Amino acid sequence: MTGESVTMGKASFGFKGIMALAMGATALVPIMAQSAAAQQQVAVEGRSKAILSVNGLKFRDLDGDGKLTPYEDWRLSPQQRADDLITRMTLEEKVGQMLHGTLPALGAAIGNSTLGYDMAALAPLLRERHISSFITRLAVPPAQMAEQANAVQALAEQDRLGIPVTISADPRNHFQHVLGAAENGKGMTQWPEPLGFAALGDAALVKHFGRIAGAEYRALGIHQALSPQVDLASEPRWGRITGTFGSDPALTSVLGGAYVSGFQGSDTGLTRDGVMTVVKHWVGYGALPEGFDSHNYYGRTAKLTTAQLDRHIEAFKGALAAKSGGIMPTYPIISGPVIDGKPVEPVGAGYSKVLLTDLLRGKLGYQGIILSDWAITLDCDSRCSAPTKDAPQRPQDISTAWGVMDLTVQQRYVLGVQAGIDQFGGTQDTAPLLAAVKEGQISTARLDASVRRVLIAKFEQGLFDDPYVDPAKAEGVLATPANHALADRTQREAQVLLTNNGLLPAGAKGKKVWLLDVDPKAAQAAGLTVVDSPAKADFAIIRAETPSEKLHPDHFFGSRQKEGRLDFRDGDPAYEALKQAKAAHVPAVLAIFLDRPAVLTNVQDKAAAILGNFGASDAAVIDVVLGRAKAKGHLPFELPSSMEEVAKQDPAVPDDTAHPLFKRGAGL
Repeated sequence: MTGESVTMGKASFGFKGIMALAMGATALVPIMAQSAAAQQQVAVEGRSKAILSVNGLKFRDLDGDGKLTPYEDWRLSPQQRADDLITRMTLEEKVGQMLHGTLPALGAAIGNSTLGYDMAALAPLLRERHISSFITRLAVPPAQMAEQANAVQALAEQDRLGIPVTISADPRNHFQHVLGAAENGKGMTQWPEPLGFAALGDAALVKHFGRIAGAEYRALGIHQALSPQVDLASEPRWGRITGTFGSDPALTSVLGGAYVSGFQGSDTGLTRDGVMTVVKHWVGYGALPEGFDSHNYYGRTAKLTTAQLDRHIEAFKGALAAKSGGIMPTYPIISGPVIDGKPVEPVGAGYSKVLLTDLLRGKLGYQGIILSDWAITLDCDSRCSAPTKDAPQRPQDISTAWGVMDLTVQQRYVLGVQAGIDQFGGTQDTAPLLAAVKEGQISTARLDASVRRVLIAKFEQGLFDDPYVDPAKAEGVLATPANHALADRTQREAQVLLTNNGLLPAGAKGKKVWLLDVDPKAAQAAGLTVVDSPAKADFAIIRAETPSEKLHPDHFFGSRQKEGRLDFRDGDPAYEALKQAKAAHVPAVLAIFLDRPAVLTNVQDKAAAILGNFGASDAAVIDVVLGRAKAKGHLPFELPSSMEEVAKQDPAVPDDTAHPLFKRGAGL
């Protein structure tokens, strides 16, 4: 419709306070005739720039020219709006879209603050480097989180084109909080780890979880989930198994697809109110020798045959079918596979054209954003590759430039773009990428292709129209009683009863209990009397995690991740407690967090019941012990019978120890 009348008003809080000002100008955007539904007003809010009124409809004047520019017009498709905006962007503005940084925070070098964002540090990242995608590691109450997100968007709105910020987050709704893998989400519903969903095998529940968690994310101003982790759990010693859906590729595919559909808001891609998922880690991450993680130099290579890689790829198919908006290549060098006659290059997967362009985009037809994992362009010095007690690896020493350490940073950017990367995670250094484009090492057309994908996602989520959230509503969304009740119930039902020699359900009436690593208040609230020695108890509840070792204490991630043994040994607190209870002839429940597949051979005779969980509160464990809730889960991976058998299995093959103590699917 040509000749549309435009009026303009200043906006500070949505439509409140808009002062209509007749401009007498006509819109420059030819709009094709559309249905009445397509003309329905969407939410529009601004803080520093005007709101335009066109034939009674509201639009943000993001470029501040007083006219309705095509990219400002929500009646156009995301693709049309992105195409228009790209023509208006400088080279520097385009390059900024290809980086995914970290929101700087007060009192925290890598963003994990409990205070708030550092707006003074953020301003140059937005205005000079033009970065518009950032991970948040902030851990503050819901209303404050929403307020901080609004402050970020208000700062971005002031830039020349008003490009909104996409805020991403690692998982925030579970129990593990390991920097670089998961965060602490204050006030959010708390669910079992993905392994718990695999234990239940209920795709509808996973999708429902995604809808709930996604609504919480959006209420806080978070738009992108750096999840799900659909890596196949094939090496039992690997410390990141807890974030997976287990060892079965078919089940992982189904649950991964349900996760994506739940977060994104549909089975067919990202919706306006959805949270964009970034499925990870493409592909073969679970096949790490000895389980040594590839965040670390010593874990930089995964070894698989072509057939084994195909099995790991199968785990991704559900998420790809649900059209996940993003996918993240894995860290390690994938050594061994040959795809359509081409060996996978001896570089980290983020630099592999065979894995990203030939296989993912070409053979599998993936159209979304390929976001590199963090720090693949950074230099790895001696404190990265060979830290010592006197010179341990620090956050500023982190790099995952595996297979490309001999290249310059600029050469790494070029190789990554040539491989298929759209955004580089964990870096804010635009200069080398900008130089590569200016020197003709990356074409403008190739740059535009990646920028277009990034912008389309922002348009699909409505961020150009209204990136702001309501802090008061955030509190309410996160406090929804029914959602917390379902999360709590899932914690209980996802537990796996492995053995029970007549102890469970224990019943609470008049019972005295001896505890290890259980909050006495939780037991007392359940009606139990807590005693200070097994000799005084009717039974014992002993909580534990799968055993581990700290084999690489000088590496930043090696000092934080689980490594090494899976079996209980003399001196382990839980093992000593089990022996103490047995000596006192007191039946004990071993309630074990199976963050990795534990070897339980030498505890079977010491525990009257073994109850596995994948993230459960003390109250949830006690309810199952007392029979107030029922454990309905089944093991999402096998439990080996010995470390000798673990050492002999193939890290690329799931559930392949010779004589597992419990097979995948076990559970009473």
